[in-house]
Amino acid sequence: MATILLELTVPELGQEETEAQGGGIALPGGTGLVREGGAWGRGGRASKTSPGRIKQSNGRSAPPPSQTTSPRSLCFRLAPASPPSLWTTSPRSLCSHLAPRKAARVSGAMRAMAAAAATAAAWAQRLAGVRGLLLDVSGVLYDGGDGGGTAIPGSVEAVARIKQSGLKLRFCTNESQKSRDKFVGLLQRLGFDISVNEITSPAPAACQILKERGLRPYLLVHDDVLPEFNEMDTSNPNCVVIADSGDSFSYQNVNKAFRVLVSLENPVLISLGEGRYYKESDGLMLDVGPYVKALEYACDIRAEVVGKPAPEFFQAALREMGLEAHETIMIGDDIVSDVGGAQRCGIRALQVRTGKFRPCDEHHPEVKADGYVNDLAEAVDLILQYANK
Repeated sequence: MATILLELTVPELGQEETEAQGGGIALPGGTGLVREGGAWGRGGRASKTSPGRIKQSNGRSAPPPSQTTSPRSLCFRLAPASPPSLWTTSPRSLCSHLAPRKAARVSGAMRAMAAAAATAAAWAQRLAGVRGLLLDVSGVLYDGGDGGGTAIPGSVEAVARIKQSGLKLRFCTNESQKSRDKFVGLLQRLGFDISVNEITSPAPAACQILKERGLRPYLLVHDDVLPEFNEMDTSNPNCVVIADSGDSFSYQNVNKAFRVLVSLENPVLISLGEGRYYKESDGLMLDVGPYVKALEYACDIRAEVVGKPAPEFFQAALREMGLEAHETIMIGDDIVSDVGGAQRCGIRALQVRTGKFRPCDEHHPEVKADGYVNDLAEAVDLILQYANK
């Protein structure tokens, strides 16, 4: 076996320090040198050799270090009992402290790989077989505000990618402060490729209900959405249609709606959506929902919701795409109206962390999205990656 020459540089120690340390040079492969009574021995077994000599693994004494060696440098010749190993866990190995670190790094990398594989498998299962998308608009494509609002970063490109992919697409919105023509014009100015016939919104559905049932509405709606009801008879109203009226939600207007309802034997309140609030560029805004609840409470009635989260709204969108619920996925920022409403119809749903999203939505007591994504762009990346797998 080859002899190894080991040179160690050690600090000069006083006699008391040397004795206090009690022997302690650890070498690879389980080889260790300890000092006791001026003698160095291997493996913690102090030898009774003469001072300055090294006892080797074969029990024989090695020559003392060269007299020309610096006082701070000691040379030892020894033959290890076994080859050194990087993975040794012997407390006397110089390399033993590296093993836990390297093992931890490898273990951490393996855990990360396993987690990534599990995540990919979960997304593949959630998104398999998707043939069409339902997209909320406000809070997913853009945030409203002064000048019409601003597109959420990456959303314009995401919509373009959906259309290029061949997936079917509907824009599902409870927007009721603008007619569909004005709404589409706004989105087009923001850069979106969108047309009126791609939008599913509650106003046309409400008009259809009014016609079928011969109802004459008192319209508590925004001025910009009034053109949607141009064909309706509003004389001597026998129902109330309420939507997000913005500044038109004055006490006088809400009280007039209340008076119409309480004067009827069978009051009918039709609401274009039931949202609690939405987000504009300067913050959150009350939606139509709180005003609907006020009228419900005052008149002891329940509103008929036309729009999200009503099942009829999502079913209409499915018919317009010609798809079944299991082939479709909804993407929205409202955990209740978008996600919960879609899931009640058997449609998978993702929630984006834009718009009105709040971290507590991920811990909602009743609704759990099929997945949470940072924005529409990330959702489209995942869908295009896994939809056909």
